[in-house]
Amino acid sequence: MDWNKPPLATDPPVSSREGKRLDHADKKKCAPRIFWLSRDEPSRHKAQPMDISDSEIINLKKMVTAAHEEFYMAVKYHEVWKPSAYDKDIHSRMRRSYASQAFLVIRDALGREMVLALTRVWDRNKQAVRMSLIVHTIRKSAVIDALAAERAKPFNWPGVFEQMRADLQVKADRVIELVSKYSEGGSHNAVREDLLRLRDERLAHRQMEPSTVAGADKFDEAVEEFYQDNAKIIQELLSLANAEAYDPLDAAEGYQRYAAEFWAGVRGERTEGHPHFRPGR
Repeated sequence: MDWNKPPLATDPPVSSREGKRLDHADKKKCAPRIFWLSRDEPSRHKAQPMDISDSEIINLKKMVTAAHEEFYMAVKYHEVWKPSAYDKDIHSRMRRSYASQAFLVIRDALGREMVLALTRVWDRNKQAVRMSLIVHTIRKSAVIDALAAERAKPFNWPGVFEQMRADLQVKADRVIELVSKYSEGGSHNAVREDLLRLRDERLAHRQMEPSTVAGADKFDEAVEEFYQDNAKIIQELLSLANAEAYDPLDAAEGYQRYAAEFWAGVRGERTEGHPHFRPGR
């Protein structure tokens, strides 16, 4: 029998003489093994409580703030770009004209900058905002516990922590669901890749002859859905991590007004009102 390990139930019984050797000579040697098998020993894999000052939570707040700043740029570009893609009155005024070529360049540039701002939020670069890392962090129960404890601290009501935690968990679940939609294996994972691919195709195939300005296409529709979902993600994250009540789509209303005033004066040279109006033949 090997005396360097605790006896198993299948080991043969020891003699009284051997037992004495175990009791006296090897008692201290075997004791640590008995200690580690004790039920009172805490698991070394159990999640430890997390404080709001923990570096992981501080980093989460910074990433959410950075994501908000990036998305704010996307909001500005989107609201100025959107009429150029969807406003049929603008398309009618541009018609088949030389001015429409500059219009298309501007529309593509706005769309490209908007896509860049949106995709930066999802960048895998360690120096950039990483949505995957944000989701990895808010999946942890200890993180939600710490955020809920911080939020509940000013209130001395029974059950306030439990209610705060339940509310924050709902927000975290919404973010995880939306991010998963565009992550690898998600139903819309191809959208992110298509945005970059379609953007490159649009810029690479610029026409030299006058052409008719078309309405929204697959590129525009994919961008719009991606934009709307990102607005929801940012709204939930700001509330969850930074305790900020902010709806990016409310902030977009100001830029909608600015864009409306700008695009109202845009027209091609074959539309009346243009300084160099030339009727089409």
